[in-house]
Amino acid sequence: MQPLPSRWATDLAVVQLFGSTIEQHPDHLVVRTTANPDFHWGNFILVTAADQVADADRWLEVFSQTHLQADWVAIGLLTPPTDLSSWSAHALDVEVDQTLSTGSCPRGARLADGYQVRRLVGTDWDRLAEQELGDNEASDTYDAAAHERFIRTRNQQLAEASARDALAYFGAFDGDTLAASLGIVVCDGIARYQAVGTHSAHRRRGLAGHLLGVAARWAADQQCDRWVIVTETTNPAGRLYRSVGFEPDLDTASVYLAPPR
Repeated sequence: MQPLPSRWATDLAVVQLFGSTIEQHPDHLVVRTTANPDFHWGNFILVTAADQVADADRWLEVFSQTHLQADWVAIGLLTPPTDLSSWSAHALDVEVDQTLSTGSCPRGARLADGYQVRRLVGTDWDRLAEQELGDNEASDTYDAAAHERFIRTRNQQLAEASARDALAYFGAFDGDTLAASLGIVVCDGIARYQAVGTHSAHRRRGLAGHLLGVAARWAADQQCDRWVIVTETTNPAGRLYRSVGFEPDLDTASVYLAPPR
């Protein structure tokens, strides 16, 4: 199998931290995370043959056969397909994701007055979980019970991985309120950012930009010499990432359908 783009290589490195298994086939990978069956992007397939990414019929069949209990669809594509008609025939959208990377430690923005920044520890993980659950309650994207199971299990795993410095999450706090946060994972010399988010009441204050630099310096101390971040091509956050030193890398794609409500 040819080397994977940095987005997928680091995605796989991240899920393996949580006990995921990766089953290799000539043209695809099957990823399973039995410890967290509600983790949709820990239970997916990755199409590794660039010339087959448009074959929706085949990959939907492979997904259904390898994830028998899944009521969602999660399929990663090595590269964006030029012909979307096969996916559209199933009423599925192909999301094109932009990978950005840099070999220089990203520079962070100045911290806005009134905020404190620290690495998440202890009850900070509960604050992160409550914020994520609140976001889902507001958007009504996922079933509340299933999403809470996923979040609680994942955050426990994040805390355990953080304790052994396999990753770190950092937050900007306004008193006891978690105003912004992000994670960064050590992937064999590559630092992969995770879950960049700012609470709606604290946006446009440069908090995410500051945390990008804080996390980058931590990763450099862990001997990382390359930094990778992924965003949707339509997400304006790409401008922020470029402003701190990231440059466009290879685009990838994914197909996702949430469980029925």
